[in-house]
Amino acid sequence: MACIRLIRRAALAVSLSLACAGAFAAESAPVLRDTVNVTPATEDVGRFIITYREGTAERIQPSLAVQSVTAALSRSRIALTATRDQSVPVSYLRKLSVGSDLVRTSRKLSVSEANALMQQLAADPAVKSVQPDRLLHPTLMTSSQPAAVTPDDPLYASYQWHLRAGDGTMETIKGDTTSFANLGGSNAANAWELADGEGIVVAVIDTGITHHSDIDLSLADAGYDFISDGYISGRDDDERVPGGWDTGDWTTEAKYTDRTTGCVSKSQASDSSWHGTHVAGTVAELTGNGKGMAGSAHRAKVLPVRVLGHCGGYDSDIADAITWASGGHVDGVPDNTHPAQVINMSLGGGGVCSADDVSGLAIAGALARGTSVVVSAGNSNADAANYTPASCPGVISVASNGIAGKRSFYSNYGNSVAIAAPGGGVYANDASSGTQVRAGFVWSAINMGTHEPGDEGYGGMAGTSQAAPHVAGAVALVAGARKALGLQALTPAEMTKLLTDTARPFPARPDKAIGAGIVDARAAVLKAIGEDSPPPEVPGESVVDLTNGAQVTLSAYQGDSKLYRIRVPANARSLSLRTLGGSGNVGMYVKVGAAPSVDGGDATYKSTKPGSSQAVMSNVPVAGDWYVRVRGASDINGVTVLASYTMP
Repeated sequence: MACIRLIRRAALAVSLSLACAGAFAAESAPVLRDTVNVTPATEDVGRFIITYREGTAERIQPSLAVQSVTAALSRSRIALTATRDQSVPVSYLRKLSVGSDLVRTSRKLSVSEANALMQQLAADPAVKSVQPDRLLHPTLMTSSQPAAVTPDDPLYASYQWHLRAGDGTMETIKGDTTSFANLGGSNAANAWELADGEGIVVAVIDTGITHHSDIDLSLADAGYDFISDGYISGRDDDERVPGGWDTGDWTTEAKYTDRTTGCVSKSQASDSSWHGTHVAGTVAELTGNGKGMAGSAHRAKVLPVRVLGHCGGYDSDIADAITWASGGHVDGVPDNTHPAQVINMSLGGGGVCSADDVSGLAIAGALARGTSVVVSAGNSNADAANYTPASCPGVISVASNGIAGKRSFYSNYGNSVAIAAPGGGVYANDASSGTQVRAGFVWSAINMGTHEPGDEGYGGMAGTSQAAPHVAGAVALVAGARKALGLQALTPAEMTKLLTDTARPFPARPDKAIGAGIVDARAAVLKAIGEDSPPPEVPGESVVDLTNGAQVTLSAYQGDSKLYRIRVPANARSLSLRTLGGSGNVGMYVKVGAAPSVDGGDATYKSTKPGSSQAVMSNVPVAGDWYVRVRGASDINGVTVLASYTMP
């Protein structure tokens, strides 16, 4: 996470946050043996999550679960490991909301010790799955930033490209000296005439939230802090507490940088990120209130749930938070009186997520309750299939694009990703290096404190952490619009299909697969309420609808083509279909009522002269859908596509 913090004071200051075998009881039913899911450890670990099979005594009696782990320790000879403690007592922590058991060893086990223990546990017929209780972290991108600028009030027009249409409009974000064609926005702003998220609860499972006058905090006290380890929470005990407040996640203190017991090195230590506040602002920052910035679904209610603190957050705590936020019961915690219609989790870590993992089980429960789960794909420039919760079944996994509509260089990718959304490209033109620009960041509310919360402000961050809340906001807009019309709520699977079906095509083929396209909040809302009246679909191909007189920008590889469509009304005159500017050689192929073939061979009208300037004109055009295929005879970049006509 790269962050410019802008203090709303006369005297400005800037800081950069870098952004975690027991016996069966006599009456036990026989257990049918099948595959045991074992998640290997990749770092030293002292907490383990074991899921015992239904009907086993260990699932019912915690003391037998402890005996099971103790016996497995003995069989794996961990207690006799040279240079280690001669005994490793096991203590029982709690039963998770998904039915798994959480235990702790008296010291952290090495990777080899932990994996040996889990293999011994897997040999127990009573065990269904076993995994280390990993620490997950906010999905942040780290980089440096140029000097601060004085924020205006309101700041929407000056900064928040990511909420706008992504139609190729040239934008100069305040503090930049260069304009960029906005091809990566979420189109949330154009959905606000139709929906605003009213009546919808979005649970932000993150670092919690801080006081900020530009965010509705009416559910902050109704949220909950699920961190059950005082070292992580910063409290004096291991108790969970009411309220979703962020008290800080700094790691600069000595106990977090200690070489033997700490979680980071001194060079990795960072001040508090206030990550949850920034994410919450992107989802639902107050809009139209004459101050600050805007939010995607600004009338939705944010329910903050704290799971990330100093050093990150445990799988076990996150799983319980998912259950609770979606309306499920968690022992020892009052039931949630504001169940969420959508959960946003801008967090993650390494490891494949299966249906039997605690994350997979908790998410399955949330989906069954009707809650959509939106997660960030991760910032490792790797296949999201190897990351949790990005690979969990049923989630909406979100990759990041920048203002140019390209995959952000850090964004994870692959078949696990459902959709892309603006998360910031950091560098000019969404490059993988070069000059950092303010157009490379997503802008939202933030806190200015170094450790504990301080003054409120606004800042820019980049990461799939910032992409996910744009999609969560789109879900809230759709859900709110349907609720206002008395329509039945969409199931999570239906919501995912709606978002992917209405996603805006990428302006050029991404270098890696990052889903169906870029989220288009307005298109999703229109389709959800049945007012889109779409023209016939083109099988197997996305179509970009053109608006009279509006320019769009196209970049593509040689041989690739993009299909456009404009609906020409009756009595229209002087239809002009043109490409111009940019670089490369293009061909234009036009057909009325149907899409021309990929090679343009069956087009009614063609323009294929050398260069990027092509034109097809009709003084008295036929009313109906005109399809325009623009094909790259060479690699093309920044070519403008324009359709216009006049009316009497």
